[in-house]
This record gives sequence, structure tokens and C-alpha cells, in this order.
Amino acid sequence: MTGEPLVVTRDGSVAVLTIDRPEKRNAMTAAMWAALPGVLEPLAHDPGVRVLVVTGAGPSFCAGADISDLLSGPDPADPMADVRRDNLAAQAALRDFPKPTLAMIRGHCIGGGVEIAACCDLRFADPSAVFGVTPAKVGIVYTPSSTKALIDLVGPAMTKYLLFSGELIDTPTALRAGLVDQVVPADDLEHEVRRFADVLASRSALTQRSTKAVVADLTEGGNGERVATRWYRETIAAGELAEGVAAFAERRPPRFPWAEK
Repeated sequence: MTGEPLVVTRDGSVAVLTIDRPEKRNAMTAAMWAALPGVLEPLAHDPGVRVLVVTGAGPSFCAGADISDLLSGPDPADPMADVRRDNLAAQAALRDFPKPTLAMIRGHCIGGGVEIAACCDLRFADPSAVFGVTPAKVGIVYTPSSTKALIDLVGPAMTKYLLFSGELIDTPTALRAGLVDQVVPADDLEHEVRRFADVLASRSALTQRSTKAVVADLTEGGNGERVATRWYRETIAAGELAEGVAAFAERRPPRFPWAEK
């Protein structure tokens, strides 16, 4: 599957989305932002896909938006309008993807690359990764949704540090700040991401979906109760709760029925 240069490969229940433009450090063109929701949609509805890994081809994750597209819009009063619309739609599609998403990060993760990584549920990086958010270098007003995603991960002060300065931070700093969840030696990164993806694929998909929905509701100011009640009822109706309890009592791996649909 491909929305070139966005390439999707499958290995069992794990789908891998690779940003495949290594000659430009995987910078995202306007067409790539526009294509991303369509690439994600069939994976979201495919019951065989349990986990999505997002990565970049070659030594970089994503060096951001292709700057040559930033002023290419037809409206001289707002030449970024089209690319901003498609960028926000792409972020929303990744953020709302209903299954666990893991960003596997090497090298440059800058600007739009940080936006993509921040929209994933978890971020694994090797020591070569460097992070930066650079609108202050080109005079861009960062969108509220992208700013909130940073605040949710690293807090207000680090968000201001990154946005005020455009400075790059290394992997240890990103780990301390909360921008990265795991740092793995370069030779082990792919193996560890796949190991963890397989762990996620073995768990209750309904628990994972309910977790994503409740966390989203809480971070948007809700109390999570209505969302949690809906998913709790579904786990009972689907038989996932009964199977999980039975598997625990019988000391065997669970065979969650909803995940096997």
C-alpha cells in the first residue's frame, strides 16, 4: 500500500507507515499532508491491523514541512491557508487513529516531524534523534492544536522554550521533558518497537480504544465518565471482559473475541 512517498507495509497485525523521502530528510510536501488521512483511513477500518508504527526512511524521521510549499497558496493574504488546512487534517487523522500508534524516531524530528510524533500515542527514539519546533525561525504563528499537543507532552514552559527559540534538543533532553517515552540503542530500536507492538497487539483492543477515548476526553476538559461507561458496556457485550477473566483464572493467554473480528 502506498500514497507515495507515504508507504505502508504490513507484518501480521502491525502496520508500518514510512515517510519515504530520504533525500529531503523526509520533509512533508503539501501533497503528502493532503494524502495522509486517505492513507490512514483503510488501516483504521482494517480489523487485521492492531498497531500502527510511524517512521521515516533512512537516517531521519521527518525534517518538517517542505518550506517551498509554505508560500504557494493562491491567496496572497494567506498563502499558507491550504497547507495549514491539510496539515491540521493530517494531524487530526493520526491523533484520532483508533488503534495504538508508535513513532519510531531516528535523526531529525523537526517542525512538522514533531507534530507527527506528538500525534502518536508513544514515541521511541534512538540516541541520534534531535528535536526542534522552528516557527520562530520563519515567522509562522503555530496553530493552537499543535501548541496544545506540545503542552500536553512537555508542559507550558518547555513548549515556550521550543517555540520561542527554535533550538534543537537532543534525545536525553527530550526524554527528560516528556517528548520521548523510550530511548533505545540504535541497533535495537526496530526490534524493541516491534516487540512492544506485538505486546500491544496481544492485549484487549477494546481496552486500548477506551483508553484513547477517555484520555482524549479528559485532556479536552471532560470527566471521562460518559465515554468510559460506553466502552465498559461494549467490553461486556463483546465478551472481552469474560475472556480476560477466564484466561487469567486458567493461566493462559487471552483470545479476545473483539480483536479477532
